[in-house]
Amino acid sequence: MFSKTIAQLSQGLQNGDFSSREITQEYLNRIASVDGQFNSYISITADQAMAQAETADQMIASGKAAPMTGVPIAHKDIFCTKGVRTSAGSKMLDNFISPYNATIIEKFNAIGSVSLGKTNMDEFAMGSSNENSYYGPAINPWGENRVPGGSSGGSAVAVAAQLAAGATGTDTGGSIRQPCALTNLSGIKPTYGRVSRFGMIAFASSLDQAGPMTKTAEDAAMMLNVMAGFDPKDSTSAEKPTSDYTASLNQPLKGLKIGLPKEFFSEDLNPQIAAKIQAALKEYQALGAELKEISLPNTALSIPAYYIIAPAEASSNLSRFDGVKFGHRCENPQNIEDMYKRSRGEGFGHEVKRRILVGTYALSEGFYDAYYKKAQQIRRLIQQDYINALEEVDVIMGPTTPQPAFKIGEKTSDPIDMYMEDIYTLSLNLAGLPGMSIPCGQADDLPIGLQIIGNYFAEERLLNVAHMFQQATDWHKTTAPGL
Repeated sequence: MFSKTIAQLSQGLQNGDFSSREITQEYLNRIASVDGQFNSYISITADQAMAQAETADQMIASGKAAPMTGVPIAHKDIFCTKGVRTSAGSKMLDNFISPYNATIIEKFNAIGSVSLGKTNMDEFAMGSSNENSYYGPAINPWGENRVPGGSSGGSAVAVAAQLAAGATGTDTGGSIRQPCALTNLSGIKPTYGRVSRFGMIAFASSLDQAGPMTKTAEDAAMMLNVMAGFDPKDSTSAEKPTSDYTASLNQPLKGLKIGLPKEFFSEDLNPQIAAKIQAALKEYQALGAELKEISLPNTALSIPAYYIIAPAEASSNLSRFDGVKFGHRCENPQNIEDMYKRSRGEGFGHEVKRRILVGTYALSEGFYDAYYKKAQQIRRLIQQDYINALEEVDVIMGPTTPQPAFKIGEKTSDPIDMYMEDIYTLSLNLAGLPGMSIPCGQADDLPIGLQIIGNYFAEERLLNVAHMFQQATDWHKTTAPGL
């Protein structure tokens, strides 16, 4: 049961092979039995899940079901969920019970999907390994003491360890794609504005975007059908029509032009990953695609630009957490200044503090033009590189990460080395483009991902390109040893 995809579960529910109550209870039993070794969940909403499953079964029986009705999924603990703790992986919000639902939560509730609980994550989505969570790191089922990637590491582990059929994640600099690559999943970061950000606790408002994390591209398309669409509650939401992302999954790829950025295939790339990417590209050629070398000359500037812009926006967004209205408050404050200092000092972790300090410095008088303004100018150059390249090709491909999953604690003492894990993913967020990662092999017996990048609002094409590869290969079907 747990190895089934969302598409298979959906079909089984429609056929009456099992009920939503049955599969939901089985998932809850499995979570109780094995999640102690993976730490993928922060909160389990068992009673709510069973109530939702009961409603879903009624919808199915009455013929009012949607494809995702009754399917048990998990939500990253960054999406506000009414009556449920929403922590963003931080001590600051450990006691926060949301009074309302994020738009994404509302959409899944409306079609009768089942929420099993809220998943572990790097604190306020700041990290590349899930080691920055107040609740401890999620553990990658693919390797002993290995990170699952971040910040959506808990969502990745929940799906990879077969503790949910799919999960929501957020991607600010690669936090859907990178964990998917390290845990053998398929995940898509939609175009900025394609999915509502309302009720998603903000890290960097011009970069954050929500998306699905699943076993297959078909499953990702099914979840994106629920998630995508204009939301008047979100001022950054794109008022553009959405597609049925499952409709053209099987469109032939003959004549597809694939761009290969020479900057993505440098000596820093693990040789085994490079070989697997080349093998994947040969599969695409066999499917009728054409390869073309391209250049994204400002790629190397994406990390320094990102780590000015993202912390600057974080320092502004996180200023609301001061111990006054909600969240952690220090004990017995002497005065308001003492309350601010100690509440924030106690409530935030080291990485969050580091980024707040960097961001505040970059926005301060005398340094704004030298740092923040310059970073935004570089951002525009990076975006233009992609615009130019996508005039010549249909999609761009390359590795998702420079290496497979590293060991917990291996990079915590060197934040720069940790930041380099996102070298291939950051630039998409700066440009606002859609991108996804799909399994394409292994390096050192650990999964790796192929990244596929498309033009603005071309999610349908990306999912088609990913799905056709998965029809021709079996990498997405492999599971972690022992599962």
